[in-house]
Amino acid sequence: MQSRDTGHMPLSLRQKLSYGVGHVLNDLCASIWFSYLLIYLHSVVTFSNRMAGNLMLIGQVSDALCTPFIGYESDRTNGFCGYGKRKSWHLIGTICVACSFPFLFIQCLPCQDNTSDIAKFIYYAPFVVIFQFGWASTQISHLSLIPDLTDNEGERVFLNALRYAFTVISNLIVYVTAWLLLEFNEHHASKATPDAPCNGTTSSCPLSTNAVDSIGSSKYMSGNGTDGEEGEDLSTADGPSFRNLAIMVVCLGLMFSGIFHIGTKEKNHCDDQTEKTPLIGSNSSVNTKKTMSWSCWLKNTQFYLIAILYMATRLVVNLSQVYLPFYLTDTLDLRKQTIAYIPLAGYIVGLLTSFVMKPFNNKFGRKPTYLIGLALVIGCNVLVFFIKQHTSYKEMFAFGASILIGAGGTTLLITSLAFVSDLVSHNTESGAFVYGAMSFTDKLSNGVAIMVIQQLHPCTGVVCCPACAPFYRHVLSLVPGGCALLAALILIILIPQKIGHRPCALLAENSDDSFPCAGSSPAINTDDERDVKMMNNCASSIHVAS
Repeated sequence: MQSRDTGHMPLSLRQKLSYGVGHVLNDLCASIWFSYLLIYLHSVVTFSNRMAGNLMLIGQVSDALCTPFIGYESDRTNGFCGYGKRKSWHLIGTICVACSFPFLFIQCLPCQDNTSDIAKFIYYAPFVVIFQFGWASTQISHLSLIPDLTDNEGERVFLNALRYAFTVISNLIVYVTAWLLLEFNEHHASKATPDAPCNGTTSSCPLSTNAVDSIGSSKYMSGNGTDGEEGEDLSTADGPSFRNLAIMVVCLGLMFSGIFHIGTKEKNHCDDQTEKTPLIGSNSSVNTKKTMSWSCWLKNTQFYLIAILYMATRLVVNLSQVYLPFYLTDTLDLRKQTIAYIPLAGYIVGLLTSFVMKPFNNKFGRKPTYLIGLALVIGCNVLVFFIKQHTSYKEMFAFGASILIGAGGTTLLITSLAFVSDLVSHNTESGAFVYGAMSFTDKLSNGVAIMVIQQLHPCTGVVCCPACAPFYRHVLSLVPGGCALLAALILIILIPQKIGHRPCALLAENSDDSFPCAGSSPAINTDDERDVKMMNNCASSIHVAS
């Protein structure tokens, strides 16, 4: 390959696709982690609400602590046995994820029927920590490869868009597979015991009422029609479905990771000059800059504002993803298959939303686009609040809520990541610290939020009580809605500011005087110009990638 400075040879489609699939394993596992881990631990493993929340907190805290450490080591080390340093850390992460994630959805192997929750917790905790370390290692090394592969701004935008496209596709694969597995498991169970006696209570029930209660069925009301059939409730009988789902996605992810390692060529890191440019977008006319150390970032007000904005965005998206299955099964009393196909509708709409971000940014700019995303999210929260168990057409309304959060969440995520990119601007020598700090606040806040919600759960045992229905309705509407309002407040503060601006007093603390300060060449273009240029390219790239 020719020099990427002046004689740049464009990346081939094979190279781009090889890179794009390198994060599929992480995306598949993350989708299951946020969508199904909590409800699996509660309904299948029969953990109490607090125990399940504590286990998820350990995972989020582990991820938060590992992220900055891996980012620092990934920049510092030179790889293993002549292998590229980014691909070395990617390989380590892939091995850790593949060897640990399936065990989270395989019921405790040495445990007996009388094994305590504490013993099960101790069994699962190491797998959670290893998985989160591997996930962070794969994520950071994969993202850090972009400036190694190309210096061309358009190609960098395309690689990021391709990465996001495969993230959405991975989520679609998870939900479709989960839907099919749950349907198959229910059909298989009904065929296995077609004439099972039910003590005269119902015409057909694979499990007795007492058995359903003992394994923690969330259906505490008799219901009507199809909603009240015990065979359609999540229980320990669905353990094989989640186990097969985890094993299948890991096998699929390993296949794509192999394609990534074979098809992606990492550059020689003897000359790290290409790492001095941003991952997305840059002003190519600016070749010199004043460096920003981690201590300088801590004195930058925008650093904290963007961190809060990004944290609020991730809370909105992740908490909605975690508690939507509980809302569907415990609040609305819907079939267990709805935890697959209703979120699936939201992700399909999210993928389509990414295509229409180009005209939105052409017309409104980045900050107004984020505001539109907030409006969609708040609309979802209001709809969720008013849908109750006895609401007519509740399943259709649930589809509407999923569609709103899919469109709004996608808009918020893409735009918030663009805000972080704008903040880093040309100072990618400390970009790992910025991205690590953002990820730290994201993972830690999500873990704490889930733990607090689980601690506040009104039901102390495994069996869901009547208070579950309003509890999950309030959680899914008020908590993401409050985070959306916090994000709106930060956005209002940022509206008059130019993202990425470096105060002269802050830049003067460093020794390199070549970086332009306020009043000379700006670090980035004006918001409107940069918004339109970057998002036009991004939307076009996503369209090509998909």
